[in-house]
Amino acid sequence: MTSRFTELVVDCRDPERLAAFWCEVLDFKVIDRVEGRVEIGSWEPTIEEIQARQMPPTLQFIRVPEGRTVKKNPLHLDVSPIDGSTADEVDRLLALGATKTDVGQGPDVNWQVMEDPEGNVFCVVRSLAPKN
Repeated sequence: MTSRFTELVVDCRDPERLAAFWCEVLDFKVIDRVEGRVEIGSWEPTIEEIQARQMPPTLQFIRVPEGRTVKKNPLHLDVSPIDGSTADEVDRLLALGATKTDVGQGPDVNWQVMEDPEGNVFCVVRSLAPKN
């Protein structure tokens, strides 16, 4: 008997807005939508595929009435650009509505801490773009 990591759930005030933001960030698509919940992913989940092997998890954004109560998330996402530099990706994410933030990481780190439009912290880490 075993379990699979199938989705990561994000509590938020506006699931549609956050799903749209993260679809742009990750090149995901909306795969399910019901009142107060939007699920996005890079693939369309099926029970057979999930049972056969570990598949990439989806993201679910669920409406909750309360806002965030702490600055730093106990869990956060890291993203790695695949076709450009970390600096270029940070610029792209800023244009999508992300903001830079300081959670005490200090000035000498090689990643950028950011917040999505609802203040959820995430990091842009090393670029995975091919070296020239």
